[in-house]
Amino acid sequence: MIGYACPCGFLTDAKKACHCTPPMVQKYLSRVSGPLLDRIDIHLEVSGVNYKDLSGEIIEEKSDIIKERVQKAREIQLKRFKDDQIFSNSNMNHRLVRKYCGLDKPGRELLKTAITELGFSARCYDKILKLSRTIADLEGKERIDPNHVSEAIQYRSLDRL
Repeated sequence: MIGYACPCGFLTDAKKACHCTPPMVQKYLSRVSGPLLDRIDIHLEVSGVNYKDLSGEIIEEKSDIIKERVQKAREIQLKRFKDDQIFSNSNMNHRLVRKYCGLDKPGRELLKTAITELGFSARCYDKILKLSRTIADLEGKERIDPNHVSEAIQYRSLDRL
């Protein structure tokens, strides 16, 4: 949607230096409003791709293995929501998030720190919980662990700029 996080496009590039000032970056990002960004579940910063990645020299996880893991996660969600008239974690309302996205004390503390220190919104709070639930489902875990919360927080990168 935004493309890059700054006008020159090198803010997150490891090989080229960004020469944009913080006000320039903020003005660039302000083109998309916070409430609109809040409605997007995952924000990723993607840097340039090197030759080894493009040429296939690096062995990655096979698509059929990923597909199988996603299908298992979808089955978990269908079973979980059979009485709730929804089909996936992304469809959970606030009440269902509270019902299905319980955290242990370390997970709650991590999320509290993210909300207070990074200034995430209330809507972002629920998004992080839903993402955490999905990450746990992809691992076949019944409980959401702090590492799931941590990964979900990382997917809200535009909220931190």
